[in-house]
Amino acid sequence: MNSSVRLNCDITITNLLHQYSLHPNIGALETLLKTPSLKHIYCEGLRASSSSLFFSALTGNNTHSFLFILNDLEEAGYFYHDLTQALGTEHILFFPSSFRRAVKYGQKDAANEILRTEVLSRLQKGEKGLCTVTYPDALAEKVVSKKELSDKTLKLHVGEQVDTAFITDVLRSYDFEYVDYVYEPGQYAVRGSIIDIFSFSSEYPYRIDFFGDEVDSIRSFEIETQLSKERKESVSIVPDLTKAGKGSTIFLDFIPIDTVLAVCDFFWLRERIEAIGNEVSSFSPQEELVEIYKPELITGSEFAARALDFRRIEFGNRPTGTPDATISFSIHQQPVYHKNFALTAESFKEYIRLGYTIYICSDSAKQTDRIRAIFEDRGDHIPFTAVDKTLHEGFTDDTLRICLFTDHQLFDRFHKYNLKSDKARSGKVALSLKELSQFTPGDYVVHTDHGVGRFAGLVRMPNGESTQEVIKLVYQNEDVVFVSIHSLHKVSKYRGKDGEAPRLNKLGTGAWEKLKERTKTKIKDIARDLIKLYSQRREEKGFAYSPDCFLQNELEAGFIYEDTPDQSKATADVKRDMERDVPMDRLVCGDVGFGKTEVAMRAAFKAATDNKQVAVLVPTTVLAYQHYQTFTSRLKDFPCRIDYLSRARTAKQTSAIIQGLKSGEVNILIGTHRLLGKDVQFKDLGLLIIDEEQKFGVSVKEKLRQIKVNVDTLTMTATPIPRTLQFSLMGARDLSVISTPPPNRYPIQTEVHTFNEEVITDAINFEMSRNGQVFFVNNRISNLIELQAMIQRHIPDARIAIGHGQMEPEKLENTIFGFVNYDYDVLIATSIIENGIDIPNANTIIINQAQ
Repeated sequence: MNSSVRLNCDITITNLLHQYSLHPNIGALETLLKTPSLKHIYCEGLRASSSSLFFSALTGNNTHSFLFILNDLEEAGYFYHDLTQALGTEHILFFPSSFRRAVKYGQKDAANEILRTEVLSRLQKGEKGLCTVTYPDALAEKVVSKKELSDKTLKLHVGEQVDTAFITDVLRSYDFEYVDYVYEPGQYAVRGSIIDIFSFSSEYPYRIDFFGDEVDSIRSFEIETQLSKERKESVSIVPDLTKAGKGSTIFLDFIPIDTVLAVCDFFWLRERIEAIGNEVSSFSPQEELVEIYKPELITGSEFAARALDFRRIEFGNRPTGTPDATISFSIHQQPVYHKNFALTAESFKEYIRLGYTIYICSDSAKQTDRIRAIFEDRGDHIPFTAVDKTLHEGFTDDTLRICLFTDHQLFDRFHKYNLKSDKARSGKVALSLKELSQFTPGDYVVHTDHGVGRFAGLVRMPNGESTQEVIKLVYQNEDVVFVSIHSLHKVSKYRGKDGEAPRLNKLGTGAWEKLKERTKTKIKDIARDLIKLYSQRREEKGFAYSPDCFLQNELEAGFIYEDTPDQSKATADVKRDMERDVPMDRLVCGDVGFGKTEVAMRAAFKAATDNKQVAVLVPTTVLAYQHYQTFTSRLKDFPCRIDYLSRARTAKQTSAIIQGLKSGEVNILIGTHRLLGKDVQFKDLGLLIIDEEQKFGVSVKEKLRQIKVNVDTLTMTATPIPRTLQFSLMGARDLSVISTPPPNRYPIQTEVHTFNEEVITDAINFEMSRNGQVFFVNNRISNLIELQAMIQRHIPDARIAIGHGQMEPEKLENTIFGFVNYDYDVLIATSIIENGIDIPNANTIIINQAQ
């Protein structure tokens, strides 16, 4: 057995597909497909993801178009995901139902309509080798004819001469809606020489830039950021086909006659399409106000009769009727191990003894490394080959003598499929409606023109022949104002004293305008006093630092990441302030992980190169130690002594640090409020850096004022307190905002649930399945142990740590740094973790009693 060669021979899924294409049954099926008289072929014994891998290998060597019909949305979603893992997304399409839930409820889904229209549009172009994945609910709906689609398609290409007025006229005739910013399909916006159009045939809207009457460039762009994505040479703009006319033909009329239908269960397909028609005809909604769309449907017998014109491959448990040819496979599903690695090791050894090669598929190399480590820790020598992408369900193939297993099944973890509609669906509400997420019916809101009112929800209003979404605001005497979603910038949440309800304004009295005028006058008085206060500070002289030296340039060039634009600007702003003889007072505001600490380290080193000392003030012991580690690691190649002070240091260590500070040997001192002790004296303090300023109390800030008179001050925070932010916004303090996220940073998704063990288990399992870590925040120290036991009961393989402020400082530090070093999967802690601790691998936070 040549096991040593295979031990660490990791491969890509493309290599695996190439090996699987050597399966003798692929050649056999290709031969059968070349025989026109064989209309019905049955593939017997395809189980788990062997069907998707087999057809991936088949279509990769074939110019035939395939229509894969699975039994339901979930099966189709996983099959589509497997195909895209192996072949990419270029020629793999997904054709869903138009509806959010069952067809009978009549609730259309704009994101699904995009995918449907994209498939129809590409099929009409006559592209070869397309593979479309679908299911009965999608096929039950009729679609527009090829002629209707052609008549309702606007094609544009770069360099084309076309009048912009003609384009807007066509869009209006297609029932596109004119808006300020596009955020859902069927909308367009015009700004000067640019037209933004959200076609129903693309998951991203298009930005078309004109030079006179010539199409200068076409790009797709992100809805959330409004930033361009990729250039296009030509595009097809397609309207909502359900508005263009009722479906008049079945989907099979769109596909070429030489397309091969690959059906999981033809009998079930026919019965399911028939059942959908019966459900829709018998369903009547309880509320007449609900907008119900009833599609044109086909019957099961109609579909079956049309499907018989195509060649058909079945790969379910049994064929429908008698097939013209049968190909048999000897394939078994991946055994169920339930995270029992003794059983897993025993099973793997038996497979290896029988001459099987073991492959483990995972989307993460860390996961396969972890499996190797588990086997090594147990003393098992089990060679396996890691595959860089995973499939949905593992299997063994007796013909090829391979075991193709998945990591999520070994660990009993949920595996999620992704569809392109997920992106389109998230984009729909990303722009104009994202503000509504902060409102719930009954909340008090402020409208800039009408004053304080009560939010009464989102309602639909008739607008000509269509309906329009507006928000409803209720004022005194139950007067109502309807606000278009395009005027949401005028509405904000009311913020006042907790527990006190505001008085609603009365419409049409002018009281709101008078109140605004009085408030403006008072703000001017406050501003005048503050400006006077800060202008006095500006007159004081500070230390002007030298321009950057070679050491500074070397430090900045050694940054392992590329600076974001905002990070570069913040660094330049800070250094410019330091080189002036006026004391710096700058606030650097940026989200967690956006690079504030790097800006602080560069400023600290600049001060140190001019023989000035730096104090870095942080709110917690843990953060002090982590900053010490970060600064030390970053400045290890430079002649700069760094130390830290906190309650975790011994009396002897503290005494030595204070002595080194007085003599000037310590260049950068990091610490908690211990830095403000009377015995801590700097020889020549030049820069004070305050991290997480909002965490310090009034007494600490009074002591800071005594230090700050002629010292440059740099404040860093992700959540500035209102006064600090206000000073910065009005120019009394300088402000640098780092708003550019690092590349590949995803937006945060927030969910609110009642305490539910199943929800918690699913969240932790999902995070562990992608080798991430989880914070579990619970502010009652007394029940941290109970939570640990609950998680351990549901997820036995989770490595759990507990941290809180009453632990010994050294033990807490060891716990936190064990979590940073990935020794634990879950950290159950109090809010001590909130102070800027840098753990890039922790992607999920569960907060108990979040209110």
